[in-house]
Amino acid sequence: MDIDLLRTQFQLNQLAEDTTPKVNGNLRQAAVLVAIEQIDNQPQIILTRRPHHLRAHPGQISFPGGKVENTDKDYTDTALREAEEEIGLYRHNVEVIGQYPSFKTFTGFEITPVMGIVKQPFTPNIHPGEVAALFSMPLSFALEPQNRHVRYFQRGDIHYPVYFIQYQQHFIWGATAAIIDRFCRQFVL
Repeated sequence: MDIDLLRTQFQLNQLAEDTTPKVNGNLRQAAVLVAIEQIDNQPQIILTRRPHHLRAHPGQISFPGGKVENTDKDYTDTALREAEEEIGLYRHNVEVIGQYPSFKTFTGFEITPVMGIVKQPFTPNIHPGEVAALFSMPLSFALEPQNRHVRYFQRGDIHYPVYFIQYQQHFIWGATAAIIDRFCRQFVL
């Protein structure tokens, strides 16, 4: 799949949602940037591994992103600001193509995924307090249904889906894997 087809299919299929951060009970609002970068003529999803010293989700694979700040005008602003801070991907180098409805997590976050295409190759500048490692996963790998898995777990009386992707030595699960799964399900190859 090339970047132009990706852009077109996403824009045709995206689900509209209000982009203004909102208060939602006890859930903390956050936004992530699902950034697609063309590397060696192949679209790649940019992912990070969180440092083990963090209180929230230590060591987990995630997208660049974080909590909505009072100064952020919308979820896109949050996702782009966080990508700049965490990995040095500057907002002027991202073509935002839309966003997905938010995901509510067990850990008290409501995460809004903002979809973007990296315009030009960039040299990552990793903030060590927020990111332990940066890597990319080929979109072609993620698009293969056999590489995405879901299991259901019971918490109280409710069965919750938990998504998993194993890519090389990286175990991607939870909201990050669910966002990738939702993203991949909308494309017809």
